[in-house]
Amino acid sequence: MFVEINPDNIDSRKIKEVGEVLNTGGIVIFPTDSVYSMGCSLNSPKAIKNLVKLKGLKSNKINFSLLCSSLSTLSDYTKQVNRPTFKVMNRALPGPFTFILKASNKIPKLFGQSKKTVGIRIPDNQITLDLIEYIGCPLVGTSVHDDDEIIEYTTDPYAIYQNWDGKVDAIVDGGYGRNEGSTVVDFTDSEPQILREGLGDINLIL
Repeated sequence: MFVEINPDNIDSRKIKEVGEVLNTGGIVIFPTDSVYSMGCSLNSPKAIKNLVKLKGLKSNKINFSLLCSSLSTLSDYTKQVNRPTFKVMNRALPGPFTFILKASNKIPKLFGQSKKTVGIRIPDNQITLDLIEYIGCPLVGTSVHDDDEIIEYTTDPYAIYQNWDGKVDAIVDGGYGRNEGSTVVDFTDSEPQILREGLGDINLIL
């Protein structure tokens, strides 16, 4: 399924169409505020396992992020976040950041492994935010990488369709993506550590 959604005039019927794919355990490729991602509903353990297989990962190498629509559900998936960290996240999100936090007890059960940390994203992309709102839970997401050794990420939705049609259940064309990932910041220690510098403005977290 290839679904075109205009980011400037989002069709709620198309959000529902893709949302139902997610609600029934499907895997979807969708735009974010950085690169295109593939993911599934957090409420579908079978879909998470299929996503692991699709990425060719071993269960102990899972490094997916949770894409949320707001910080209001943070306490469901992370241990208590201190006030300074919350203020930084509130300032930087929605935006192209992935924050690594200590995982709550729910996370190991959801991912079927002893996982002590979790990446949290709130992308500044209304299509993705609308999908998260529609399914009523976070998306489990991972970047769509390109097979090319030089180009790390595919930016053209049609090229993504050519590469992934038949492997995933739906591909959302929300316009050209970026070719740089989010900035990844580890907040599991007393001082934040930048693990990867990407699109996010570092000044927002310092």
